[in-house]
Amino acid sequence: MTTATQPRGQARTADHPRAARAGQLRRAARWWPALLLVVLFTAPYSALPLPGLLDGPIGSPGNLQLLALCLLFGALATGYDLLLGRTGLLSFGHALYFAAGTYVTNTVMLEAGLPFAVSALLGVLFGVVLSALLGAVSLRVSGIGFSMVTLAFAQAGSILVQRDPGGVTGGEEGRAAPADQLPASLVGIEHTANLYWLALAYLVVVVCAVQWAVRSPLGRVWEGIKENERRVEVLGLRPYGFKLAAFVLAGGLAALGGIVYLLLTGGATPGTTTSDFTLSLLVMVVLGGSGTRWGPLLGGILYTWADHRLGDLADSGAVAGLPAVVRVPLSQPLFLLGALFVAVIYLLPGGVVRLPARLRAARASRVTTDHKEVPQP
Repeated sequence: MTTATQPRGQARTADHPRAARAGQLRRAARWWPALLLVVLFTAPYSALPLPGLLDGPIGSPGNLQLLALCLLFGALATGYDLLLGRTGLLSFGHALYFAAGTYVTNTVMLEAGLPFAVSALLGVLFGVVLSALLGAVSLRVSGIGFSMVTLAFAQAGSILVQRDPGGVTGGEEGRAAPADQLPASLVGIEHTANLYWLALAYLVVVVCAVQWAVRSPLGRVWEGIKENERRVEVLGLRPYGFKLAAFVLAGGLAALGGIVYLLLTGGATPGTTTSDFTLSLLVMVVLGGSGTRWGPLLGGILYTWADHRLGDLADSGAVAGLPAVVRVPLSQPLFLLGALFVAVIYLLPGGVVRLPARLRAARASRVTTDHKEVPQP
């Protein structure tokens, strides 16, 4: 009996260190966001080149500007996913609240002469109030009706900006931010690193706010609304108020992002008010993986990087030397972005963030198949 049970005891002894190591690896893996944050924070000090990804060293002003925009739109897509991926609300008007933060902050500084800090606070408050008012109206309907109402509000805001009432928006040209009223540490190419860190801080704020909201009881109700709104009503809860909370939180985060965008670009432009801007956010979320923790962030970073880098590729000499039938479509950055998006949708349903899980599943399936093919004695 002792001899028969000994191998199993030895197997348990051998498996124990292996299980302990696996547990240590899992615990260590939980800290990878903090490690990544440290790496991102030190990027301005890096002289490491990334050929093909960036031009020149990482810490150069041009690359820091691009990286800051990537972080900004990654955070913006994460906030937008509160509606699409967490609550199941397809809004076509999210650009309106982003533009509200940009235009209100800039206009208050230019017209009222108030300091940047006060103007930025008013910009965020305006974005929150505007999202609460328009959300209260839009959420009276559901489904495609909700999407169309949000689109109508966004179009109205875009037309208002372009009509330039009273000369406060600058019309199609936009308005530059008053450099003398902005913090000196955030103006000028020599302070690009500070702007990069500001975008990184905004990313941290958005990710923390979204994760806190999703893990709270409010987030569990959002999940229930997305899965089956009628069931939530049967439980005695009123979905309208919970959906409005998601709408206002996403709108407030977008308005805060609009202020960061104002500092990064040095002005307010009407391009941020169009429905195309919201469609870009939708592409970012779907590209990365809607409803996931890191998918919208990854999608926003990849889309923004590709939007800038593919434009350089389209204007490169390599494309200019191709035959016309190939050169014409490849010289259009939107064509390249669209082709990339379609490829991801077909090859990676669920977004880029699910690629590791798909690779693990494919490897496990291959191992299982190999075991089945081994002849039994």
